[in-house]
Amino acid sequence: MACGVALAAAPTIASAAPAPVVSVTVDAAHPGATIERDIFGQFAEHLGTGIYGGIWVGPDSPIPNVRGIRSDVVAALRAIRVPNVRWPGGCFADNYHWRNGIGPRAQRPATLNPDWAGVIEPNSFGTEEYFDFLDQIGAEAFISENIGSGTVGEAADWLEYMTSDRPTTLALQRAANGHPAPYKVHVLGLGNESWGCGGAMSPDHYVEAMKQFAHFTRNYNPTQQGADAMKKVAVGWDSGTADYTEAVMKAWKDKVWSWDIDGVSLHGYTIPNNWEKKGPSVGFGEDEYAKALAATLKMNGWIAAQRAVMDRYDPARKVGLYVDEWGLWADPNPGSNPGFLQQQNTLRDGIIAALNLNIFMRNADRVRGANIAQMVNVLQAMILTDGPRMVLTPTYHVYKMYVPFQGSTSVPVAFDAGSVSLGPVTLPRVDAAAARDRDGRLWLSLVNLDPRQGVSLDLRGTGAMRATGELLSAGAVDAHNDVAHPSAVAPRLVEARAAGGALRIALPPASVAVVMLR
Repeated sequence: MACGVALAAAPTIASAAPAPVVSVTVDAAHPGATIERDIFGQFAEHLGTGIYGGIWVGPDSPIPNVRGIRSDVVAALRAIRVPNVRWPGGCFADNYHWRNGIGPRAQRPATLNPDWAGVIEPNSFGTEEYFDFLDQIGAEAFISENIGSGTVGEAADWLEYMTSDRPTTLALQRAANGHPAPYKVHVLGLGNESWGCGGAMSPDHYVEAMKQFAHFTRNYNPTQQGADAMKKVAVGWDSGTADYTEAVMKAWKDKVWSWDIDGVSLHGYTIPNNWEKKGPSVGFGEDEYAKALAATLKMNGWIAAQRAVMDRYDPARKVGLYVDEWGLWADPNPGSNPGFLQQQNTLRDGIIAALNLNIFMRNADRVRGANIAQMVNVLQAMILTDGPRMVLTPTYHVYKMYVPFQGSTSVPVAFDAGSVSLGPVTLPRVDAAAARDRDGRLWLSLVNLDPRQGVSLDLRGTGAMRATGELLSAGAVDAHNDVAHPSAVAPRLVEARAAGGALRIALPPASVAVVMLR
């Protein structure tokens, strides 16, 4: 993916005076649910240069690598403490046959990738390479198994190959391929978008297939017991369509002993305009910025509706909601292969990331996982690569700023979000979320959605005398990083001290801050 795109004149951000003042009250005395680390999960599909070029360059590449996996990308991902990586798809998963991706790479077959531009899939990056990559970045496995074109037996064999510690033929084959010890599979996706590219199944058809896969695809790793047991996630909603979740949850409530699930998925993309003409990823103005933020805030309603369905069948909230595909989907970069879903990543993307992460954290009692689409070079990426060069995006910086929230405990926050009108679109002016980490420190995320005007936030309820952290902002809503300007959008330190009994933080227009309260 090219790390830079030629631009039209960039829209500037001008702050009009005086900045409004908003009170933000943190109720630290009433902690909420745990914010699972899996909410900050990633997604790597065999799509465009997401795998080949973005992660895998091969052991003989001049690009620095360890066993074929590029070292610069590994170092960047380790810094954001990636909890899990969903793989191999996406739509690709329901065309993926795992045996093509094991054994000596020179002997692996070349196959087609019919979902994404019809390119040749060399199968150089398979099961062993995936787990090696996870080990290098310190993440866990989220395997999406093939229900669409695969069989129950094929999927069961893959789980045995990966997880058995007994000397079965498949386990011995894994050992011969370089890994005698069983792998750990943290999450198993029972298909992908089975209402669409995963088989166009009716809800009832999917449920009957899913129950077989849920029963027969067993994890044999003896270390994965109790809280470490593998979680199985069934296919649920596509944004606002409820029939899959309804059918899955009804079946779960009436299930027999031989199958179970731990989660239901939700896929919800931010589409600034419509699927046919989504809008540019860079070179846009205030109107496209506003439409994209309004679209991303639909996630509030999607989760609320999904919760309502799940609560009817599971009031104890045993089954988690996994938003395992989400993010901004814009038009492909001009001149790129449209099937590669290459787009630029701007300050707008960073704000969209923060807003969604805040939504997930506020719903942490039901939302147990989320996987942004995608990790490298595809859609709302953390990282863009171009040959040996690598660029960290505004979305990456937000994820790094949010590391303290991983595994923390949510804390209620009360504030008047206000409103800002941008043409025909009305947005909330501010957003906020809070949590206490495992060391007892209180963290606060603050977002100013207004691209025209700054805002001052009075922090109340904690007795804190000081706030320190990082702030992400830029001179234009479509500001972005490229190889010539890799730090055009980058966090800077922010600090505030109490004065006159109030702790006030000033946010510039269109900005994200994460601060620790002391």
